[in-house]
Amino acid sequence: MKFIINKNNLSAAVNNLSRAVATKSAIPVLEGIFIKAGKDTLTLTAYNLELSMTKTEHCRVVKEGSVVINAKLLGEILRRLSSDEVVLECDDKLMCHITCGSAKFDIMGMAAADYPEIPEQPDSADIVIDGEQLKRLVRQTGFAVAQIEGTRPILTGINVSVENGLLKFVAIDGYRLAIRQEPIKCEQEFNIVVSSKAITDAVKILSDEEEQVNLRISKRNISFEINGYVLISRLLEGEFVDYKKVIPQTFMQTIELSTRQFIDIIERISLIISDNFSTPLRCMFKEGEVMFTSASSVGRATETAEINLQGPDFEIGLNNRYLLDALRACETDTVSVKFNGGSSAVIIKPLKGDDFIYMVMPMKLK
Repeated sequence: MKFIINKNNLSAAVNNLSRAVATKSAIPVLEGIFIKAGKDTLTLTAYNLELSMTKTEHCRVVKEGSVVINAKLLGEILRRLSSDEVVLECDDKLMCHITCGSAKFDIMGMAAADYPEIPEQPDSADIVIDGEQLKRLVRQTGFAVAQIEGTRPILTGINVSVENGLLKFVAIDGYRLAIRQEPIKCEQEFNIVVSSKAITDAVKILSDEEEQVNLRISKRNISFEINGYVLISRLLEGEFVDYKKVIPQTFMQTIELSTRQFIDIIERISLIISDNFSTPLRCMFKEGEVMFTSASSVGRATETAEINLQGPDFEIGLNNRYLLDALRACETDTVSVKFNGGSSAVIIKPLKGDDFIYMVMPMKLK
């Protein structure tokens, strides 16, 4: 095998594909990138048994063939090469010769025959989503995905659905809930749970330019086609949480607040809250005023803000980070925050409509 390719193009592809490379795997080839040189085309693939990523690049192929090269080593070499063009040649003993300008590396490859078969791309019709829309929906819900599988692996995914022309993303980790929905031009309707890592990796490939993302969905897999990349991930199996049952429909207290002002206040109070301890942010609401306070081994902080409280006075303890994540995700100047006293979930919504709903569970106050 021998091919000649632009160094920057190959380096960018290897860097992106590294997101789907297995780390410290018992199967060495999964730590590598499968490289196949065909007629004027180079196909690179990474696969960690859950997510596969493939990129096709045009290049000058002198001799067709295939090999697997350790992704980390290849990426580091390409990153440090200075010339524009790279020549990669692999002999019959799997020794790979990488030449760029006066630099030359000889590294051992792995047999392409040992690389596992990647999942087939679903053959359903394309569902087209605007790249900026996908970024926005992931950014505004992904923070609420469970980070550890625990007893409910389904919560490590994002519930993605299209119904009545609305694209909805839902994430929940047992302590908070994030719902974001936007109109979409899509005749198909579906309801699936996508691995949070897969959809986040897809978003990271998107450039700042306007791009379209083509989705294909089968009973078991979903694929993302983005700028020459194809990502294929298995869907998470099982029923997603019936989150609609846990969202309160009536409320005892409501306030409207300036999102930026309250983010700034909570960030200041958070300076004395350690991430290693479950120290609540104490919020005391009364007519005309809310007082935020917190005390930890570091010290104590207090700040007040004017509000218009509709309903009786109350006190509630909240996780400062969860509250900040929700407020930052709103991306609106003002929001409506609704309560049922100090022992029930807090709901954050827009002043009008239901483009987003964020729910944060309270913490016990001592």
